[in-house]
Amino acid sequence: MKTKSIISDLHLKFADKSWNETFQLVRRCMDKPRDESKPCEVLVRSLERLQEVFNVSSVNTTKSCLEMIAKQQRMGFHITEATCYLTADLFYLEVVLLPCGGVKEVKVAPHGGAPVPSESLLQLLRSQNFAEFSIRLEGLYTQYNIPRDNEMKLKLFASLQCLGKDLQQISDLLRTLKLSEKTVERINNGRIGCLMAGKEDCPLTVQFYTTQADVQKTSDLHASETERVIYAAQVTVGDSDVPHKLQMASVILQPAQLDPRGYPMFLPLSEVSNEAFPAVFLLKLQPKIPVMPSIINKFSQITDVAIPDVGLQWAPLPKLLMTHSGLNTLQVTSDELDAVFKVSLPDGGMQRYIFPGSVWKEPAQRAAALDSVPFTHPAHIPALLELLRHQCAINTLLRSCVTSQWDTTGLVCDLHFEVLPESESSFSVTFQRPHTDSLAVLLVNVADSRNLTCTLFGAEIVDPSVDAYLSTVLMRCMSIPVTIRTLRSRLEELTSAPLPPHRPDTTEAENDHSALSDGAVTANSGASTALSQSASVPEESFSVSGSACYSVSELHPEINTTPAVSPYTYTAPVGVFSHWVTSNGQLSEPI
Repeated sequence: MKTKSIISDLHLKFADKSWNETFQLVRRCMDKPRDESKPCEVLVRSLERLQEVFNVSSVNTTKSCLEMIAKQQRMGFHITEATCYLTADLFYLEVVLLPCGGVKEVKVAPHGGAPVPSESLLQLLRSQNFAEFSIRLEGLYTQYNIPRDNEMKLKLFASLQCLGKDLQQISDLLRTLKLSEKTVERINNGRIGCLMAGKEDCPLTVQFYTTQADVQKTSDLHASETERVIYAAQVTVGDSDVPHKLQMASVILQPAQLDPRGYPMFLPLSEVSNEAFPAVFLLKLQPKIPVMPSIINKFSQITDVAIPDVGLQWAPLPKLLMTHSGLNTLQVTSDELDAVFKVSLPDGGMQRYIFPGSVWKEPAQRAAALDSVPFTHPAHIPALLELLRHQCAINTLLRSCVTSQWDTTGLVCDLHFEVLPESESSFSVTFQRPHTDSLAVLLVNVADSRNLTCTLFGAEIVDPSVDAYLSTVLMRCMSIPVTIRTLRSRLEELTSAPLPPHRPDTTEAENDHSALSDGAVTANSGASTALSQSASVPEESFSVSGSACYSVSELHPEINTTPAVSPYTYTAPVGVFSHWVTSNGQLSEPI
């Protein structure tokens, strides 16, 4: 509101002046000496708002725009006739202007290299997309913003270039071996992800995780608030309190080759030219990723580089997912408070997901938003990316239940689902079975980003193909609401199925609620067969490509799979289902 007020006041004061003059006035105010520790954020925002409505139509206005962008990115700015230079310590941009204010050419020059034309940056400036141009420039600045003095900067820059060439060589090798591999496959399954490098105007970036391309085709649940996100990491150099040896030459075994498992073969640093620096390589995450402590510890075990705990703000994982999804978290006032969300279904129905605060606040289930992962050798990258993908898969599944529809009014809804953590890589979804007073539990285990399994307990179904079917659905859609909707539709079919001919129909069985549950148990074998036969993936949503299903004992050895005993040991929750749990922690009967 303050920004709008300032803009309005400026407009009124200079109503008879052009926007160009107002723009120049604000820029001159920014140039006045001031306390650098207290930047004039209001003026910066005002200038950005002016830039949005300002039409570049002359050389001077183009120069002003470029100068403002350079200052935003902490770069120097120099003008020589019709050429603007945006400069940093290890690179600079050369922008050649036309008399009309248009842009003739854009060149990028890394330290020690000749200027190279950049078609992508040129098109951004010609279309006056200054916001995207600024973002691209920020990426370049981060790439070349190496700490320390000038001599060490040059050495670290040389080391970073060696790393980039090695990654490019491995990427080329992997793509040669898998010519039919699609981009999405390289992102999600590639040993070093999908490498975006090789050009002076493109920072060294690794894309390592994205949701499947057919998620939006699967369901309209989150069409208004969920967009496909590609998780990436920019490879750069950062400070370190402890010296680390970094490569000063290639560490790839020549000729470049892969081991039997498909991993690149590297030489140890001791066998190539290296040098100790108070620095490390960094995978700078874009965007930040909420990461659990177990995975952060595994990062350090792989790289032997500790991730500083300073600056990490720990919070329950669902709460962090809300924050980093851009959702409103004002209602979450305490980690003890249950998070309750409404999920709207395409058919007009509603699901209600409860995350009990007292359970998710446990240390093992808390997380911190990580912005970078340090490493010292390119051999670390494949293992680091696998861990990042693992965390992204967990986050994607949980985020599918987290929406902007925060339930504070006690939604009148029969479909309540309580989401509880069971381990560092698994969680359960507890719900009431259709037309019964008993509960069922769907255990979701995320062994890694490509190995997700579902195990159903309490539904009186012994057909193993049901778990395989649900696992396939989950892998294809990466959505808990979609998977639950599919599961409930199958359970509805079983519950409404006619009784077998050999069972007499009685008035008492029709009216007695407990007899209804017994009928479901009696019809178990026939119902299981019906479910197995009907467990074909809907044509409009999925295509079955196999499943990755483990046995219950492999997933959770503590679970007793004997049919005569309830197979799911359940810790009494604090949420809405606590009254359905007995004192010994077992689900109440009948199931």
